[in-house]
Amino acid sequence: MNMTKMNPIRSAVRAVRVFAGSTAHLALVAGVSCALLAAPVSAQNVQRGAELSKPCAACHGPDGNSIAPNFPRLAGQHEDYLVYSLRSYRNGARKNAIMSGQIGNLTEQDFRDLSAFYARQKGPLSVIRQ
Repeated sequence: MNMTKMNPIRSAVRAVRVFAGSTAHLALVAGVSCALLAAPVSAQNVQRGAELSKPCAACHGPDGNSIAPNFPRLAGQHEDYLVYSLRSYRNGARKNAIMSGQIGNLTEQDFRDLSAFYARQKGPLSVIRQ
């Protein structure tokens, strides 16, 4: 059989038939399939992030493009990096009294929403292609 022309759906069905020899295996396959198709547990809400960002604008600018050199630009940063940074302020790995005070009441979902908002803003960061 030529594997390069094999239909991927047919291959998956064949694999399930081989694996699902018993009712227990079939139930396991069905459960895993449903879990994989479920919506993500922690989706980001960019609109909510925009609302949460209002106090941040005093230092970081309304869209995350700070004009002050002592405050970092957040616009266009990678979303996962921003979440990591906020967590670092919360757990003390990064030390800054202002930031620690600002994020003290924010939840993990707030971190994701804020990060999603700032990551989608146009900023000076860009990828250099060679």
